[in-house]
Formats: sequence, C-alpha cells, structure tokens
Amino acid sequence: MSSQHTLPDWNSLAPLADDELHLFDTAMLIARDEYPQLDARGYNAQLDAYVRALRPRVERDLDLPSRLTAINRYLYEEIGFAGNDSQYDDPRNSYLNDVFDRKLGIPISLAVVQIEVMRRLGMPLEGVSFPGHFLVRLPVDDGILVMDPFNQGRPVSVEELRARAAPHLGGQTPDDQQLLQILEPATHRTILIRMLRNLKGLYQQRADFERVARSADRLLKLAPDLAEALRDRGLAYHELGHAKGAREDLSRYLQLTPEAEDGEAVRSILVEASSSGRLN
Repeated sequence: MSSQHTLPDWNSLAPLADDELHLFDTAMLIARDEYPQLDARGYNAQLDAYVRALRPRVERDLDLPSRLTAINRYLYEEIGFAGNDSQYDDPRNSYLNDVFDRKLGIPISLAVVQIEVMRRLGMPLEGVSFPGHFLVRLPVDDGILVMDPFNQGRPVSVEELRARAAPHLGGQTPDDQQLLQILEPATHRTILIRMLRNLKGLYQQRADFERVARSADRLLKLAPDLAEALRDRGLAYHELGHAKGAREDLSRYLQLTPEAEDGEAVRSILVEASSSGRLN
C-alpha cells in the first residue's frame, strides 16, 4: 500500500482520528515547511523501491524475527541509514527528506522510515515514545520485541530498558508494570508531536524565533489546546514584535494553565506585549 501522493493540509489534521492521520505524509508535511519545493512523490517512490527490494526477502518462509533482521540489514547496511552521532542537534536529522537524502537521522526520524517500510510490507511495527530516546516495538508470540532504530534496529533487553528509563524517573528503576506502561505504543499524533517538539527545542536553543513560532504553530494544528505550544508561539511572537499574536497566545496559555510554574513570568511578558504599540 503506497502513501498518498498529495500531502494533507495542516488545517485538516486536528479533527482526524489517529488511524486517519498518515504518519509518513504528515512527517513530509513538516519537512515541506522548511523545503517548500519538496517532492513528496519522489520520496514516496523511494520508499516503494525499498519495499519492492525487500518483499522477496521477507516473503520467504521466515519467522518474524528473521524477517525483521532482513529488513534492518537492508535499511542500515545496504541502504546505509544511520544515527547521526556527530551532529545529533542538526535540525536536518528531523526533516524526513533530509533523512532520505543524507541517510542520517535521530531515533524518531529513523523510526518513521522503519515503521513505514514495515507497514507497506504488512508488518505491525509501532513507535514507543520512550523517555530520552525513541524506540520501536514489534508484537511477537510471547510478548513484544523492543528495538533501537538509532543503533541499526538492534533489540534492547529488559535490563537495558530499565537502566535507560531510570534517569528519567528520578533515578528509580521501573517495575514491570511501569515499564509496560512506558512501552505502550505511541499514536501517530504522539510521534508527530514529538518530532515537532524536537524541532522547536532546537530552534529555541538557536534563538531562531521564526522557526520556533512555526514549529509551535504546527503543534497546535495537531493538538489545538497544547498549552506549551501556545506559550512558546506567544513568546516567539513577542520576540518577533507580533504583539497581537503574543497577547492572544499567552492569555490563552494562562487560561489553560492557571497554576503554571512559569505563570508569573508569562504574565510579565503579557503585560509588556499589551503595552506594546506594535500590533502587527
């Protein structure tokens, strides 16, 4: 099954159910913001070519782990996809067209490629919004197999999962129930929101307020009441001199989160924006 060739419209996404929100196409939509001339059809065809090459290999009488090994060997060894260790904070690692062109990515963007290839091959790979480092999971007869797309799709043991999770849980090692909760499959919307949050964070570090505002705006197209995105778009608008937009977003943020820890700081900026004569 091929991806749609026409990308969706941002304004159509908020009401969609998760099974209607196409992961690959919406990730390409994120990339098109940065690359307006992006050829989504070409990248779709590239994915289809990967699937055509893989289909004979996985339609042999192989068990699921063997098929998975064949897919990962093809993507990571033959095609050459890899985690970008040396420039992890490069925004290009988050734009899917760049990931295809450069064969470099971060865990979540590499996971999107892996998930989409396997979806087209009829295999139910799912994302896991694991703290710190995005993972993927595959249902198997006796449970789930968890893999690391940043490290050539290698399996991650239960012991390693516990160790990876602990620093994000105040140093506490998760018990079985907590770990299963953390390993719940991520919805497409959750994956796309995490991709946009990554980009927003990178642009905040660079004080690139136009792109911060754009990333936050796209988050709000997926989740209109996402308080942090309203705040960050409002703060970016304030930096850019868009006083009216800043006032609207920061006021809405304070309505949604009246007890926010940063409420006082946001109110101060709101007062400043409200007294500004720049109403653009």
